[in-house]
Parts: sequence; C-alpha cells; structure tokens
Amino acid sequence: MRFEIMRLDDVDGTPVDTTVVDAASVNRIVQQAAAVGQRLWIRPADTPAP
Repeated sequence: MRFEIMRLDDVDGTPVDTTVVDAASVNRIVQQAAAVGQRLWIRPADTPAP
C-alpha cells in the first residue's frame, strides 16, 4: 500500500511539500518529522486500477 504524505506549513497548515511512499517508509518519515516538530498529513494514495 502507498501513502501520500504532505508536509504542512507551521503557520497556516497549508501543504508545502507532497510525496508518495510505500508503507515501509511511513514510520521513518514520521519519526524524522517528530524529531524536528514538522506537521504532516498522511492519507492513502490513489492507486490506478489494475
């Protein structure tokens, strides 16, 4: 499963940066964001139908 992770602006919460990663990478990204106090929005990424 893939997830879309949006880094949010500290002031108004608007998305600043977006990336799509696999499930195995989510924990690492969350840990890095927590270490520096970044706000994230994580949701399942749209995947094309097979």
